[in-house]
Amino acid sequence: MTPAALVVDGVGRDYVDRKKVVTALSEVSFTVGRGEIVGLLGVNGAGKTTLLRIIATLLTATRGRVLVDGVDVAADPRAVRTRLSVVFGGDRGLYPRLSALDNAMLFGSLSGLPTKSLGPAARDALASVGLLDVADRSVGAFSKGMKQRLHLAVGLMARPALMMLDEPTVGLDPLETERLRSVVAKLPEEGVGVLLTSHNLQDIERLASRVVILRGGVVSHDLPLATLLEQSGAATTVVVLSDSPCPVTAEGDGGSGIRTLSSERTSEEALWRTEFEVAEWSAESLRELSRLWPAGAIKDVRVQPVGLEQVFNRLAGPRTGEDG
Repeated sequence: MTPAALVVDGVGRDYVDRKKVVTALSEVSFTVGRGEIVGLLGVNGAGKTTLLRIIATLLTATRGRVLVDGVDVAADPRAVRTRLSVVFGGDRGLYPRLSALDNAMLFGSLSGLPTKSLGPAARDALASVGLLDVADRSVGAFSKGMKQRLHLAVGLMARPALMMLDEPTVGLDPLETERLRSVVAKLPEEGVGVLLTSHNLQDIERLASRVVILRGGVVSHDLPLATLLEQSGAATTVVVLSDSPCPVTAEGDGGSGIRTLSSERTSEEALWRTEFEVAEWSAESLRELSRLWPAGAIKDVRVQPVGLEQVFNRLAGPRTGEDG
């Protein structure tokens, strides 16, 4: 039986700050299967960075264990590094005077690939990220998005069981962001497990099948993405632009399923912007909202499905002592 790409089992991490023991992680447990993309979320101070460093063999857990492809991180970190690739956001960590092909071959050799297989493996990796046609071009001439895709190619050279992606689309334009996401979306086809962290929640929404939320050093949620989105209790958010403020606050009582989130005047349009959560969007919901204003006061209605950002803001608020 093929082991999971990642098993985090009861992991805790303590450190001492001014002679006081502080717990950064407490009994954290979850798995990432082969061919699965799992999003890891948490506000600043929730413990994400500490956990990633433990998985990457850069930090030792105080208790619990981490297995990468069945290998214990603490017991055999060298073997773990041959099964793990870590890709950070940004364009550093490459040799700008070398070609993309040479960069991939260099890092492949450092990961222990046999010399005779470096060339074919590098070309395959570059092809998988859409860079084979520029394989002989110096990396210094690459755009930031191309460099980030090259980082992915370098990560694939080791044929990892687990790839950790930290802010993979940071600083990229929309076109390069979509290109990178399309590459990441194909990684499960290669049997790679992916642990993805990103402040751009659209990355998580577009790519992850499951989401783990850390809150105050513990796992508060570990759910399929679709199930997590249902935690909001709403199907859509509705923004109403009107030439007068909403005279009534909708509290969602009486079975209407409509709740007011905010109401403010916009400076650029001199209109009032009122945002609602709606449990189930329908023609009746629209009629219910329209009754809140005098006739002719509503100028525009914008409807969008509830996304991960709204759910995350509600579920992942900081605990006491946690950074906001």
